[in-house]
Amino acid sequence: MLTKELVAASTVPLVLSVLAGGESYGYALIQQVRELSAGEITWTEGMLYPVLHRMEADDLLESEWKPAPTGHRRKYYRLLKKGRQALQTEQQQWLTVHRTLTKLWPPLPHSI
Repeated sequence: MLTKELVAASTVPLVLSVLAGGESYGYALIQQVRELSAGEITWTEGMLYPVLHRMEADDLLESEWKPAPTGHRRKYYRLLKKGRQALQTEQQQWLTVHRTLTKLWPPLPHSI
């Protein structure tokens, strides 16, 4: 499991990246990130929704209530232009950190 600090630092770029593929709702975002990380990144609704609301207030994304197949309503989020620009910035920053750490750390042995 990742530290709380690393999970928090990666939340915005992960949300932006997932939403770059199309609109989604909160629980689906939680599930998709859990699956993509093989269960190593786990978000709670109480952690994610304040981030989504802040990103919406920052004009990175917008939301819309839509009916769900179950009959309930879900709040779907989608990227705005400013969110796509923020995603490019996040990608550059994270790739810089990744490249730097890759130079510092020896490769991990592969499991057989």
